[in-house]
Amino acid sequence: MSQAVGNTVLAYARAWHHVDASGRTLGKLAERIAIVLMGKHKPIFDPGVDCGDYVVVTNAKNVSVTGRKSEQKMYYSHTMYPGGLKERRYKDLLKTKPDEIIRKAVSGMLPKNKLRERRLERLRIFADEDMGVFKHNILKRWEDGTLPSSK
Repeated sequence: MSQAVGNTVLAYARAWHHVDASGRTLGKLAERIAIVLMGKHKPIFDPGVDCGDYVVVTNAKNVSVTGRKSEQKMYYSHTMYPGGLKERRYKDLLKTKPDEIIRKAVSGMLPKNKLRERRLERLRIFADEDMGVFKHNILKRWEDGTLPSSK
């Protein structure tokens, strides 16, 4: 018999999605990115299988937050030395590393298991419009779900 049992290789094929973060709310954007990285938008989704797609985010410096989070939100890290707690404000991090803001938000929305780091490796974030060589890989845009125009 030559019938395939279960999901075929074509079902697990990974697509490349492009999203423009200009004017988007950070939490809602991170939620949608996490769903695509996990593969929950596919009918073959299985929590124990890494079947998600690639996501390319551009204009990360233009992402917005609601309320007074731009003045109040803090990001913490520790150097593991005594007194090594580091604090960074959202508005300062937006100027220096805007990609870290989106990466931390998406990381917090992914399940805390062994697949988390592998899923985050498929997330590419760029501060401005230029995405380099990845523009040739894009299959879907989130605005209308169509293929990107070939320029």
